[in-house]
Amino acid sequence: AAAAAPIAGVTALQALRDHGRLAPGQHVLINGASGGVGTFAVQIAKSMGAEVTGVCSTRNVAMVQSLGADRVIDYRQADYTAAGEIYDLLVDNVGNRPITTNTDVLRADGRFVLVGGEKGDWIAPLKGPVATRLLGPFVQQELVSMLAELRQEDLAYLAQLMAAGEVKPVIDRQFALADVADAIRYSETGRARGKIVIDID
Repeated sequence: AAAAAPIAGVTALQALRDHGRLAPGQHVLINGASGGVGTFAVQIAKSMGAEVTGVCSTRNVAMVQSLGADRVIDYRQADYTAAGEIYDLLVDNVGNRPITTNTDVLRADGRFVLVGGEKGDWIAPLKGPVATRLLGPFVQQELVSMLAELRQEDLAYLAQLMAAGEVKPVIDRQFALADVADAIRYSETGRARGKIVIDID
């Protein structure tokens, strides 16, 4: 569990607290709620007193509900940008919707935080960060594209949440060190729930 926590957990924490400035009672949507960062984000947002909506595939709905999400949208059945809900914060771990479509479901003073970028060639991951910078001056909402900064104090905060039982890493599979290639291939399918752990023992 400790091995699965640092990067994804700190990324989720900084997306919600530092860039998203999430406050108790606010409504946050987490796109990609079943992935490495998303599973942490759902739990951390609940620990912060937020109302949480998670977006994931059909097979992961029950799992995201079990993490504490107040509402889960199955993207195979519904489009979160057309559901009529308005959010204070949208944390996007997937990048599969135009940023202007995401801002349509945010309050005028809402915030959009893009974690990472879309999959594809070397240009694809850059599209989201570039778009947030270019569009920022032309929309009311705050647009942020982020990469996490690993800080000791954030690791300590995350450890406190885990010790208190408020956050538990979701571990999809464990692989032996000799099977790292298989672990990477599985990760590249994009179907992992939570984290993949390499056991070096």
